[in-house]
Amino acid sequence: MTAVRVLVGTRKGAFVLRSDGSRASWEVDGPFFGGWEVYHVKGSPADPDRLYASQSSGWFGQVVQRSDDGGRTWAAVGNEFAYDGGPATHQWYDGTPRPFEFTRVWHFEPDLADPDAVYAGVQDAALFRSSDGGQHWSELPGLRATGSGDAWSPGAGGMCLHTLLLSPGRPDRLLAAISAAGVFRSDDGGTTWQPSNAGLRSPQLPDGDAEVGHCVHKLAHHPDRPDTIFMQKHWDVMRSDDGGRTWAEVSGDLPTDFGFAIDVHAHEPDTVYVVPITSDSQHYPPDGRLAVYRSRAGGGEWEPLTTGLPQEHCYVDVLRDALAVDRVDPCGIYVGTTGGQVYASADDGDSWAPIVRDLPPVLSVEVQTL
Repeated sequence: MTAVRVLVGTRKGAFVLRSDGSRASWEVDGPFFGGWEVYHVKGSPADPDRLYASQSSGWFGQVVQRSDDGGRTWAAVGNEFAYDGGPATHQWYDGTPRPFEFTRVWHFEPDLADPDAVYAGVQDAALFRSSDGGQHWSELPGLRATGSGDAWSPGAGGMCLHTLLLSPGRPDRLLAAISAAGVFRSDDGGTTWQPSNAGLRSPQLPDGDAEVGHCVHKLAHHPDRPDTIFMQKHWDVMRSDDGGRTWAEVSGDLPTDFGFAIDVHAHEPDTVYVVPITSDSQHYPPDGRLAVYRSRAGGGEWEPLTTGLPQEHCYVDVLRDALAVDRVDPCGIYVGTTGGQVYASADDGDSWAPIVRDLPPVLSVEVQTL
């Protein structure tokens, strides 16, 4: 029978939730690395037992953890992230220069075919790759060499590379998102990059139509249709149908188009999910009612999904990596909150129930269908 594994990173450790294909009851294992921030936990598509976790602490720095048994046990691997190509200068919000320094790993993206190959998006924004299961890391320096770095500045969470999209059948295609710089695309495996932000507009910038400097919160696509990419921006939900080269707004009738998370249904490439948040100063659901919104038309027209979600006095946030889908049919949708709940729907989002409560604030949710 199909099994589902939910990987949860929190402010105070990682948790692994397991269920069978019915998704009716869950085994909760953890915390792993209790007391440490775990920004991201991600499994390898090439080996379901290979997991990577980003463990960090303001006192002790960054530790990369790896599991080879599906999250039952973990071991620290390589933690050296040396920037290549010399120092770079970026900006603070007021435009003054800031030094470029490594703080933490925000995002792991394992290779689609090789379990020993994995990418790491870090803060300050750069992209690293390991070909030996995380033991050693090398920067792909072409990303910082685009010549636009003086227009990159930190978002509220830091200047982080938080999303990397890989395309099945196109190993040379990489699409990275940086807060607050925008989207960058490589068609040669990460050697060279170019900004990919045409159509984005950010009125808070001196030049709202600038080539870079946009605060992109998250990207998502369906693996069978990698040229159609959805974006949750600082404000605006966007869509590209040409691999990220140009973007058009599809916020439509959402109650607010501010948010962090976005993902695509496993079996329906035009079905998209977002979690609207009141504003960039009020990080909670509109009117204190948690709702996941679904579009079955690839954006533009959205419906609220609220059955089983709290509809009064709910002031949690849903962060950029805290929305995920499984590949069971019907598709399972998972949402983690800063209140420590992970809500799940086993019917495409029509109804919801908490599968775990009272965790530390949830930073990331990833799902493996086994």
